Amino acid sequence: MKAITANRLIDGEVVFWKSGQWIERFAEAQIFADDDVAGPAAVETAKGQSTVIVEPYLIDIVEAPGGWAPVSYRERLRALGPTNEPTHGKQAEGGASVDAIRAAAGAARSTGRVDLIRRK
Repeated sequence: MKAITANRLIDGEVVFWKSGQWIERFAEAQIFADDDVAGPAAVETAKGQSTVIVEPYLIDIVEAPGGWAPVSYRERLRALGPTNEPTHGKQAEGGASVDAIRAAAGAARSTGRVDLIRRK
């Protein structure tokens, strides 16, 4: 499974594709099957929005306990927001979608050490 991500040009926020629009929450992102040609087509459409976002691309996602999560550690960090402090960004909102991302384990250049973002 895959989702599309990019950065919003005006403020650098990580955004995700959902039915032709950019949204800020990974949990609401549109999910594409690996063999679905709509995913690459949507990336091409998104690339035409060069005044809105920069560098859209497909990311691999997997089903994690409680929901979907990006496979790679880098993309999990991007989906959770700034990691400088657990009370900042999207991770501060908590909830099932944040818990699912935190519970996801490794693969694709990932160590699976999501605990790094939970400062004790």
